[in-house]
Amino acid sequence: MYLFYATNIPPTATIGQTIVLDDDQSAHAVRVLRYGAGDTIHIADGRGNMYTAVITNPHPKHCEAEISSVEQQTKHHRGEVHIAVAPTKNIERVEWLTEKCTEIGVDTITPLLCHYSERKIVRTDRLQKIILSAAKQSLSAYLPQLNELTSVEDCIRNATEQRKYIAHSSPWGDKKNLRDELRRSHAESTIVLIGPEGGFSDEEVRLAIEHGFIPVSLGEARLRTETSAVVACAMINYV
Repeated sequence: MYLFYATNIPPTATIGQTIVLDDDQSAHAVRVLRYGAGDTIHIADGRGNMYTAVITNPHPKHCEAEISSVEQQTKHHRGEVHIAVAPTKNIERVEWLTEKCTEIGVDTITPLLCHYSERKIVRTDRLQKIILSAAKQSLSAYLPQLNELTSVEDCIRNATEQRKYIAHSSPWGDKKNLRDELRRSHAESTIVLIGPEGGFSDEEVRLAIEHGFIPVSLGEARLRTETSAVVACAMINYV
């Protein structure tokens, strides 16, 4: 099964209406997969709706398909998951963690700008394409929200999740084990802050604690930033 995305589908779309795929999705369907008129395809809108549709106009730039059925898909993961992570100097690691978190199950990804950040520019358009590809790979009808690069201070102050954690390696402070914390709590929304290669500054950790974040560790091993993000995402989903 191949899954296509059309994020411009109105929420009121129903059986009999036409969906138009964008250039990239149309080219994939018509030029790569060789779909033609009368073929049935599956289209997601990024909000959880899965459409079965029949191609009526197999144009390689604006393929059209008529909706034959609509189904609301249950999310592959539990609750609302928000991973806020400082991008690494190596952009390929940022792309990798974005792909893997999407496949595992995440609702929001926020690139963080921290005191010790080595990367201060992020091409969110490139990451958005990776999210789309990963969502298609995992056959998910939900597209995670990708925020623009955000200062860690703003992210801390504006966090509204029920469970709030900051993973850090500073020697001071009483850190909990994230796995144990997740097992004790049954909240519906969770955010985990992951710092840059140099870690969070003491001031950033103190600010997070003042705003209700619980300092946590991800285990005994010292993990890379991108590994920490994926491990935290997996823990939230599977613990």
